[in-house]
Amino acid sequence: MEPEPAGRHTSLGEIARLFLTLGTIGFGGPAAHVALMEDEVVRRRRWMTREAFLDYVGATNLIPGPNSTELAISIGRDRAGWPGLVVAGAAFIAPAAGIVLLIAWAYARYGVLPAAVALLAGVKPVMIAIVAYAVWRLARTALTSRWLVALAAGAAAAAFAGVHELVVLLSAAALAGVVAGGSRAMLLPALGVASTAPAAASLWPLFGIFLKVGSVLFGSGYVLLAFLRADFVDRLGWLTEQQLLDAIAVGQVTPGPVFTTATFIGYVLAGFPGAVVATVGIFLPAFVFVAVSGRLVPRIRRSRVAGAALDGVNAASLALMAVVTLQLGRAVFVDVTSVVVAVVALALLATGRVNPTWIIAGGALIGAGSTLVR
Repeated sequence: MEPEPAGRHTSLGEIARLFLTLGTIGFGGPAAHVALMEDEVVRRRRWMTREAFLDYVGATNLIPGPNSTELAISIGRDRAGWPGLVVAGAAFIAPAAGIVLLIAWAYARYGVLPAAVALLAGVKPVMIAIVAYAVWRLARTALTSRWLVALAAGAAAAAFAGVHELVVLLSAAALAGVVAGGSRAMLLPALGVASTAPAAASLWPLFGIFLKVGSVLFGSGYVLLAFLRADFVDRLGWLTEQQLLDAIAVGQVTPGPVFTTATFIGYVLAGFPGAVVATVGIFLPAFVFVAVSGRLVPRIRRSRVAGAALDGVNAASLALMAVVTLQLGRAVFVDVTSVVVAVVALALLATGRVNPTWIIAGGALIGAGSTLVR
């Protein structure tokens, strides 16, 4: 018989409180979310080892959908089984969806994004510091040999060269498996892209489009932009270019999953019911994929070759996080204030005495003050 998930003793209330908090303060995109979860789940609560956490990070990078949301779902399942899976995912998504829904209401009413959205830029230097600190901590656990260090460096170079994230991850897995002595091909799931026929802007077609996107999309919010543009701007003409860019901007600057862009688009196209079906459509596949793949990680670890491949994926995942951090840093560090905020945040994190929530709040206050002074 398969062993039950190790953390059955964790209450659903505790899981809900944690992921509601992370969904509320989780600015900065997937890399920042992973960093926050590592701090809470590994360092503070000790729910799992850093090795087990890295295995979940690697596994979620190999399935379609929002990686950080899938990581939250995986942690919930590990700690409380199927109920934990649902509670963790829903709690992580709900705050972001609620915030985006309010912004979408204001946007639909006034035709422009609320000025308050700009204030959220103040947390960006803090999130860069949080991600950088998490990458350093995780790297000490994941990069346990010169070979894995070299593999991570190669993955980073490929990412800088513009190679797709999925190609980087799969190549790292294959190379690590071969080095470990694998001689047979590793079987990977084949994904078919469903097609959606042109239709009016009604709820079922809206649900179908976002279900398709959530089922096949790998990569960052910029990849999401390409998918949504092809459907909503080019093929159906339901959105203008500016509306789509506004939707992506809201998903990027608000906390929680970037995929809540769907909530914004759904509300703009079909009001509150549209926001609900779009949100459910784009996130539903994540719950299904984690539920189906949840027991594979322990099995992978029992195989020498497959375990080595997962080590390769972990190394490549950290390399991608580092590359994203550097790329974002070039856009964030535009003045002395942003650099000082990041350095102070990094110093506070290194002490281990200050919860990242308070550091993020401090960054938001500094950002608001800077905006008012200008």
